[in-house]
Amino acid sequence: MLLDKLQTERRNNRSMQLDEMNRYDILKLMNEEDATVPKAIEHVLDEIEAATTRVIDSLSSGGRLIYAGAGTSGRLGVLDAVECTPTFDMPAERVLGLIAGGEGAFLKAVEGAEDQRILGVNECKRINVSEKDTVIALAASGRTPYAIGVLEEANKRGAHTVAISCNRQAEMSSYADVAIELETGPEILTGSTRLKAGTAQKLVLNMISTVSMIGIGKVYQNLMVDVQPTNAKLVERSKRIVMEATDRKGADVERALQEADGHVKTAIVMLLLDCPAHEAKAKLEMANGFIRKAVNS
Repeated sequence: MLLDKLQTERRNNRSMQLDEMNRYDILKLMNEEDATVPKAIEHVLDEIEAATTRVIDSLSSGGRLIYAGAGTSGRLGVLDAVECTPTFDMPAERVLGLIAGGEGAFLKAVEGAEDQRILGVNECKRINVSEKDTVIALAASGRTPYAIGVLEEANKRGAHTVAISCNRQAEMSSYADVAIELETGPEILTGSTRLKAGTAQKLVLNMISTVSMIGIGKVYQNLMVDVQPTNAKLVERSKRIVMEATDRKGADVERALQEADGHVKTAIVMLLLDCPAHEAKAKLEMANGFIRKAVNS
C-alpha cells in the first residue's frame, strides 16, 4: 500500500492550524485524540486474545515471546520485554525485544535499517526462532520491510506469528497467523506515529504480556507474586504482597520470606498452608507455579 493511502499518514482535519493554536488548545486536542485509542483497541479484542493464547502456549512449552519492530514500534517491544524480568521474574532470554539496527537503535535512530527485509530474516536466524516461539512484529504503517522479514522467516520456522499495525488491510497482516489492526487514524502532527499509534501499540503490548503472565501462573489474585526483590523498593513490595495474600503481619511474613530465600510464592504458600518451605516449593512445582492450585491441591 502506498504511503499516502495509509490512515496514519493522512492529515488530521482538527489540527490543520496546529502552528497557530495556543498551547492549552493543543494539549486539549491531543487529549481528545488520545481518548479515541481505547475504542480502537476495543474493536480488536478478539484478535488480541488470539495472540495472547499463542503466547501462553509458547511460554508454557518452553518457548519464547519475541517482539520485533523498527523505530518507535521496536522500542516499545524492547520496553515491554525488558519489564517482564523484574515484574514477573521471567528470564530475559524468554522474552526478547528486537529492533531494526540492533540494540544501539534503542537510543539513537539507525537510518535505513527498517527498509531491509533481510535484516529481519537474519535476526530470526541469529536467535534461532523455532516452532515453540511466538513472534510479534510491530509497525504502525503495517508495511515495514524489517518487520515483514521477521514474520516471513518466523513462519518458515513454524513459529506462531502476530502482526500489530495501525492501518486496515496492512501488508504485514498477510504474513501473520493473527493480525491486530488498530485504526487509530491520522495524527495531529501528520505522520508522527509515536503519538496515537504508539500509545495504542503500548496498550496492546501491556495487555498481551500481562494476560500471558497471568496465564502461566505469575499472578495470584491481583498480586505480582513473581516480582524480583532486586532493590529496596521491591523488597518492601515483596513483603507487602505476602501480607496482602495471606493476611499475615510483620514478623510472620519476614520469617517466611527468609526461610523461602526471598521467594514470594513460596512464602505465600507456607503461610496459607502453615507448612515448611520445602513442602511449599514441592506443592508449587506440582502446580506448575500456580499458587491457587498449590493451595487447593
